[in-house]
Amino acid sequence: MTVRRLTEFDELGLALVSGFDGADRVIEWAHAIELGDPAPWLSGGELVMTTGMRIGKTQEEQFGYVERLFDAGVVALAFDTGTNYDSVPAGVLAASDSLGLPVLAVPASTPFVAITRAVIDDLTADQVRGFQRVVDQQDVLARATLRGGIVMVVSALSRALSSPVALIDTDSRILAVHGHDSAAVVEQTQIEAADGRSRVGQRRQSSKVVADDTGHFLVQSVATSTQLRGYLGVESGVPLSAPERLLVAHAVSLISIELAKPAKLVDAESRLRSAVTRSLLSQSEDFDIGLLHYFGFDAESEITAVVLTNTGPLLAAERQAASVLAGASAAYLMTSRGNDLVVVVPAERDSELSALLYRDLEAQLHVPVACGSGLPTRIFEVARSTHQALIAARSATLATIRCVQFADLDTFSLLLSSLNPADVRSLSESMLAVLDAHDDEPNVTGGLVDTLAVFLRHNGHIEATSAALGIHRHTIRKRLNKISELTGRDLDSAHVRAELWIAVTAREIALLGPPAVSYGAAVTSSRASPGGPDR
Repeated sequence: MTVRRLTEFDELGLALVSGFDGADRVIEWAHAIELGDPAPWLSGGELVMTTGMRIGKTQEEQFGYVERLFDAGVVALAFDTGTNYDSVPAGVLAASDSLGLPVLAVPASTPFVAITRAVIDDLTADQVRGFQRVVDQQDVLARATLRGGIVMVVSALSRALSSPVALIDTDSRILAVHGHDSAAVVEQTQIEAADGRSRVGQRRQSSKVVADDTGHFLVQSVATSTQLRGYLGVESGVPLSAPERLLVAHAVSLISIELAKPAKLVDAESRLRSAVTRSLLSQSEDFDIGLLHYFGFDAESEITAVVLTNTGPLLAAERQAASVLAGASAAYLMTSRGNDLVVVVPAERDSELSALLYRDLEAQLHVPVACGSGLPTRIFEVARSTHQALIAARSATLATIRCVQFADLDTFSLLLSSLNPADVRSLSESMLAVLDAHDDEPNVTGGLVDTLAVFLRHNGHIEATSAALGIHRHTIRKRLNKISELTGRDLDSAHVRAELWIAVTAREIALLGPPAVSYGAAVTSSRASPGGPDR
């Protein structure tokens, strides 16, 4: 409720007559008082209402009266023009304009109680709206907890408050952080954690508000039933409102529950996620759609499959990938497939999340991870996108670009991937079988097929091929001569290189095996879209 908005209540008939610069000041309460110096009975933020009984007779006295209101933090003055004065006195107007304190002229027909009721009703309605927003946000936090645990709760709270949020354990280590310019809130929360360690016999539950030149910080302890586990810090430009503090308390409760969650339960959730993903890939007839909702999807979700290869031990890769996706507040499904990691993400976030996964896993696992993304599709067609992602990932392992989207593959890969796997293998063997036979001979060192693939990938440059394989260029030339001899083809011919490149690409695609389901397979009737399955 602002001063300007109060004048828009036609039934009150209020007119803003001076102090126009303060018309947008916010009214926190309305109070009628007839003292010459009401300041000791005011706390700031009020709309003061008076009939002018004790404001003084001279302009100097009236100026002093308004000045005392201004110093007490009063928002505005409502002056009755029907009891002691027919209009607002000149001294009040002069002080109002000088100090920027708005003055409202109240007509004789408007009782002060009507103004008070209008202010209180609006404040009450605003509080109800505020707490309704909290209830809505509590639901968001609860769903965030189900999807990604404490990392996603911190992210959701940060977005709800539009403030940086940090979760620190009792040893000052960062468990989760979200929001721009979060260094200050991390530092302040770590200070509180250090202070907590230094106190003997400290209370397990505590809340602290700190204000400095950078802003306001609310630091709340996070505890389980048995021990203090950390601190949650929130930075804000102004002190948090009561509804916002309630939302922080709700987030603390959810985080406490997550921190107390037994390791066995966390492992069970991970296994369930993997089982749901495998069931989707195999197009199980008895699939429970309700399980999708638990992980943030539904039957209409548009998804993209992401495949990560060369990750090393899959358990470590799964844990790291889960941490990345939780930090990005992403809904996801995940399972291992052979030596690959399959992750299903919302289609609209494919590029962002695949890049995050690739960069983080390569940095944290210290292995040359390769990543491939399939085309967007409906969630029950995930097998199609997964097979495309496998093709893209395999291409990435053999290229300088380590994160490849299926849509960006060359024409050969796209055409070959649409063929029957048996035809792809036949095409590969017809061109490369003679080289395979040579490579399988005893005492043969250096595979001709691998050498050919690298040579073609480097556009027939011997020096680049030599560097890529770590072999002397003379040895490369000998191998290339042997390939020409065995195949009866001239490697200097562009046509021959194209044929061999098709064969090599077919070999790589054939190694992937057939997709989990046929690309044209219909989805079961319980899952089919209104227009029928996509073809």
